Amino acid sequence: MKLDILAIGAHPDDVELGCGGTLAKEVSKGKKVGIIDLTRGELGTRGTAETRDEEAFNAAKILGVHSRINMRFADGFFVNDKEHQLELIKMIRYYKPEIIICNAINDRHIDHPKGSQLVSDACFLSGLKKIETYNEENEVQEPWRPKTVYHYIQWKDIEPDVVVDVTGFIDKKIDSALAYKTQFFDPNSKEPETPISSRNFTDSIDYRARNLGRLIGVEHAEGYTVERYVAVDSLFNLK
Repeated sequence: MKLDILAIGAHPDDVELGCGGTLAKEVSKGKKVGIIDLTRGELGTRGTAETRDEEAFNAAKILGVHSRINMRFADGFFVNDKEHQLELIKMIRYYKPEIIICNAINDRHIDHPKGSQLVSDACFLSGLKKIETYNEENEVQEPWRPKTVYHYIQWKDIEPDVVVDVTGFIDKKIDSALAYKTQFFDPNSKEPETPISSRNFTDSIDYRARNLGRLIGVEHAEGYTVERYVAVDSLFNLK
């Protein structure tokens, strides 16, 4: 399946929180979008791997993405090594995305920067023809390197290099995030409190997007950092 955008997160709910508005907007414009979760979030304080699986399925339906898979890497303990890189290279070569969006380059959770660097390295290596990988039919895969890699912003307030107007799509972003019912604010929950289970965190999904929107003169926005300069044909292409 050829995708326009492949969004990758260390945990189920990373993508929804980081770039859910952008994905929903691109899906509405006819782009083919897929999601890869590196782990099942099995070390999460609230819920289980099984509830995360179900929640991820429901969130994908809300966003309208065309594909979602889980790599089943070890939550908290996956590393950026040859074994994990090769598994991701197979997926990149299978989906052939033009754009990849992945975890924040620096964040509170150790899996986020690890996942960020793992994806970046796999994207580069995926373009090298002397690295051989095989699909499920045991056929050699062709090299593929995405045109661009973007990193969404998570817990920390990282200064964005690119800001995307997601006005009109914030509700889908919030609904897709709140599909993870075990993870976020629930006044009736008996589960332990976590940094993301407060009402303040849930409210932050809107007010952080609203603040970025304010800075670029729109209602809501999502920010990204980049690995190379953003190039345009003309200054008139910029808002």
